[in-house]
Amino acid sequence: MSHISREEAFELLKKYNKDHFHIQHALTVEAVMKWYANELGYGDEAEYWGIVGLLHDIDFELYPEEHCLKAPELLREAGVGEDIIHGVVAHGYGITIGCGVTLDVASEHEMEKVLFAADELTGLIWAAALMRPSKSTKDMELKSLKKKYKSKGFAAGCSREVIERGAEQLGWELEKLLTLTLKAMAESEDEIVAEMEHVE
Repeated sequence: MSHISREEAFELLKKYNKDHFHIQHALTVEAVMKWYANELGYGDEAEYWGIVGLLHDIDFELYPEEHCLKAPELLREAGVGEDIIHGVVAHGYGITIGCGVTLDVASEHEMEKVLFAADELTGLIWAAALMRPSKSTKDMELKSLKKKYKSKGFAAGCSREVIERGAEQLGWELEKLLTLTLKAMAESEDEIVAEMEHVE
């Protein structure tokens, strides 16, 4: 496995992403990926899982129509290894992007399957949290999340089809994916909020 330090990965992310919403999403997915690595018995790879999560949308802000196509070029230029690049690109598998290309790099490693499953879901959970008086995931219950999930008009940009395909790839029931991802976000929320305070 190739290595780019977490600090280098974060600087690289900020080179191409200035929008606070995108940076917060990247930090959220990083934290959720690290949480899952520990939960699923890959604790010694937690930082690596996190880095893939941190960089997964590196090209989205500047090149939304070429999302996942432009990423390899930006990452290779920075000396990032092919294993990380594969993980980043695989989270778009089967999705047709703005320029009309359907992404065809499939998830292989469990880490890539978790990223595929959790990425869209973190967006939906965060949108649900912002509707709450507390604006937090920490006091959100599963039943409240499930209600929002079932409401077609809520966070319509978060594809339920991708989330469900992700659960299927992992061999999980949807409820397990919802439960664990909500727990991961609730447990890492304070850390993400603290880091966002230092983002210019």
